[in-house]
Amino acid sequence: MKPPTSSGASVAKQAVRDKDGRSNGRLADTYREAVTVDPRRQVPRADAVLADPRVVSAVDRLGRSAVKAAVDAALDVVRRGEAEPGAAADLAVALLPASASSLRPVLNATGVVLHTNLGRAPLSAAAVDALVAAAGYVDVEYDVDTGARARRGRGAVDALTEAVPSAEAAHVVNNGAAALVLAATALAASREIVVSRGELVEIGDGFRLPDLLMSTGARLREVGTTNRTKLSDYADAIDDDVAFVLKVHPSNFVVTGFTSAVPVGELATLGRPVVVDIGSGLLRPDPLLTTEPDATTVLRDGAALVTASGDKLLGGPQAGLVLGRRDLVDRLRTHPLARALRVDKLTLAALEATVRGPVTPTAQALHLDTELLRRRAVAVSEELAASGVAAAVVPHAGVVGGGGAPGVEIAGWAVALDPSYAERLRLGDPCIVGVVDDGRCLLDLRCVPADRDRDITKAVVEA
Repeated sequence: MKPPTSSGASVAKQAVRDKDGRSNGRLADTYREAVTVDPRRQVPRADAVLADPRVVSAVDRLGRSAVKAAVDAALDVVRRGEAEPGAAADLAVALLPASASSLRPVLNATGVVLHTNLGRAPLSAAAVDALVAAAGYVDVEYDVDTGARARRGRGAVDALTEAVPSAEAAHVVNNGAAALVLAATALAASREIVVSRGELVEIGDGFRLPDLLMSTGARLREVGTTNRTKLSDYADAIDDDVAFVLKVHPSNFVVTGFTSAVPVGELATLGRPVVVDIGSGLLRPDPLLTTEPDATTVLRDGAALVTASGDKLLGGPQAGLVLGRRDLVDRLRTHPLARALRVDKLTLAALEATVRGPVTPTAQALHLDTELLRRRAVAVSEELAASGVAAAVVPHAGVVGGGGAPGVEIAGWAVALDPSYAERLRLGDPCIVGVVDDGRCLLDLRCVPADRDRDITKAVVEA
């Protein structure tokens, strides 16, 4: 049997004296080095940091996996010698995420009101309150008066039909494309849809309208040309196999020049239901957006159904809206596909609050007074100049975005900075997304809440 192995420290201690028992300086130095504690041994254990009361409370808010990731990151910093071991818990707390979601709040300083990459319409305070209230148990399909099952989403549907009196009924699905797909499936599977060639659009992210419609089993009968379609083109295509006539608002581009299109009122004379995809979700006319179709006017002009998005000009959550004739809406609502496309209680709550509630942030941004916007930009610019940051106020046109009102520019102003600020502000806290144009970083305050202007100033100074 081998004798037990001595520890490194014991061996070094024995070696301090030479074979004659006299002290050996060189070996003594070796001993001192051997017994010096390795700095890595001072790194606290993960379970010790996890036991810190602040970290324990964070587990209830964020979940153990997110908290453990922050603790591990903090301990890695200590191991690299970039922080003292005693600071591990403080560092872990500092590294905790703000929420359990990876989505990061952003200040939209682009001037694009419905920025698709930034989530389109910001919800109103009323919609946020409704969403939070609906996060628990709610009577989404329950009648508290009778104790019986109730119609799902009745509050949101009633709000829509009250806002659009020309609609006999309404239905809500999970997005605008789904609304159109449901209409095609329920009304035109194995039949034909007549549509102008100039309206077969690509709606973003590579999805094309013809592909979506044909995926339902419907066949498309294209009429007219890219730039000109006449009523006679539609009339010549109508036969017993045609389920409906589709009109699509080309919401993300504009065709100008030698063009013609057939208005809804004339299409309604063809003897087939007219389904109109207005896209942006405008429920009533807006004097700022005179070329943008709205549900009230289109239905009044003779459309049988209107489909639209909820998270664009309506200013609500992502949803697909169907409004129009009761018999057609009922066919869509009772179709088996409707179950796969239905929305949850959170969407229904936010949508109802958006329709019934106060002016939305989207509407406020679109109709923001130009002079007020200029004064805010000047105030930010002057504060920055006082802090030694070169800044100027320049004209900058805002746009609707999100595929709404293409070609429409909204007069406004922006704070111009050195272009290097774009990345620094984007990576900072808060995250501020501006736009780089003509060698400048432009911060357009149109979509920034006025009470966050100081946050913009502070972030620029610290960037």
